[in-house]
Amino acid sequence: MLFNSYIFILLFLPITLTGFFLIGLKGKTEVAIGWLVGASLCFYGWWNPVYLFIIMGSILLNYGWGIQLAHRQSRGFLVIGIALNLGVLGYFKYANFFVANLNALTGAPVYLSPIVLPLAISFFTFQQISYLVDAYQGNTREYNFLHYCLFVTFFPQLIAGPIVHHREMLPQFGRRSIFRFNAETLSVGITVFFFGLFKKVIIADGMAGYATPVFEAVKHAYVLSFLEAWEGALAYTLQIYFDFSGYSDMAIGLAYMFGIRIPLNFDSPYKAGNIIDFWRRWHISLSRFLRDYLYIPLGGNRKGGARRYGNLMITMLLGGLWHGAAWTFVIWGGLHGLFLLVNHLWANIKQRCGYTGHSLLAGGAARLLTFLSVVVAWVFFRADSAGSAFSVLQSMAGLNGFVLPETCLAGCKVLAVPLQHAGVDFRHLNYFGGSEEVAYIAIALLVAWFAPNVQQMTNRFTPYINIIAKGKKLPDAPAWLQWQPSPRWAVILIFCVLASILSLSRASEFLYFQF
Repeated sequence: MLFNSYIFILLFLPITLTGFFLIGLKGKTEVAIGWLVGASLCFYGWWNPVYLFIIMGSILLNYGWGIQLAHRQSRGFLVIGIALNLGVLGYFKYANFFVANLNALTGAPVYLSPIVLPLAISFFTFQQISYLVDAYQGNTREYNFLHYCLFVTFFPQLIAGPIVHHREMLPQFGRRSIFRFNAETLSVGITVFFFGLFKKVIIADGMAGYATPVFEAVKHAYVLSFLEAWEGALAYTLQIYFDFSGYSDMAIGLAYMFGIRIPLNFDSPYKAGNIIDFWRRWHISLSRFLRDYLYIPLGGNRKGGARRYGNLMITMLLGGLWHGAAWTFVIWGGLHGLFLLVNHLWANIKQRCGYTGHSLLAGGAARLLTFLSVVVAWVFFRADSAGSAFSVLQSMAGLNGFVLPETCLAGCKVLAVPLQHAGVDFRHLNYFGGSEEVAYIAIALLVAWFAPNVQQMTNRFTPYINIIAKGKKLPDAPAWLQWQPSPRWAVILIFCVLASILSLSRASEFLYFQF
């Protein structure tokens, strides 16, 4: 079931909310939790009921394993539990990938029937691995099976995160106040949800209309022009940004309707001044997981510079592979690993030289360089193969020539001859529409670069758990953009609701659903 669907918004969500608060009103908190677990399983099983056997099997295994770890605190037992989880994930997500590569390298005639990837298996597997580690370390324990089911299946964060810790969410369900209807909490949750929905169906899906044809054309060996390549790359860069940002807003809003705060998972990453900062803002809960359960156990930065950079590269390569069973994702992770190495080296050089200065121009240049690096990496993330990605990048670099739409001839006749002598060609471009598309992309870029995000706009209500860098908080939006119950904001919300609802006929999956 999609958040951006009529059945979810008009049927599932109202029934789930109403049932939860009516049961909670009678003081039957455990029944209310059971209702929410049942609703979440219905939400998950809507795609394919067979998936329910997989997620329930995972829940039963990890629940029992966690209880044993809390009692025994055996490192070997922990390693076995993690290995079992990764084994299941590896089979469903990577078996076909590794068999295909084995056949390509050795010519072995190994055949494996196509394996359908269960929905959200990466997210609920990582979430339960974090629970096992926390149970082993004595940071948390859970003896109530119903509560553990809710921890894993809570539908706002089940499909595409954030990856939450047991200790972050379950204590909230111990507060009786959440089972009582609260008009303010509901109104804030609804606002955040529909702002996120607007981002998804209006902006992200709109950008998909520009990005998808370009990458599909390259997949079929079409050679892009300079303008077509940049339009496709920038459109996808904005599509995945507003898609994931919209989902993160919707997840926070949905959870807050029930009075639950889940971790902040997205903090305007295209405002980052360097790649280190980017990864503190993009998919924050995944970055935290990789840091705590991969980078630090590998040794982190405790064993010298060379080992640190090696650990960093391993972490990013595996983080790339987590996103998908394809070499393009590994290359994407490797590129970000390389960017991070350069970033850390540059920071060390500045520190040794005693450079502490910062200017507006230098800050702007750093942000632009960071953004362009991210755009280049996204090309590999989106392309169907490394060859397609390199083809797009060649066109972006101008190696396939410069072409302007033939309609430009009418507007710049004086410049046409000099431009043609300079090597610029004029002809019809199949995947560049002109000024309208440029304006749409430019406006979306300005929003991503300069506008406050939804969490900043609702900061006074803090509908999220802050897990960004220690000691840092989100800056408040300007006063006139801080949300509050008022006629003005009601009009804005109604506009977002109507625009989004009327666009649901072209509903599409969230990009992170496939991971």
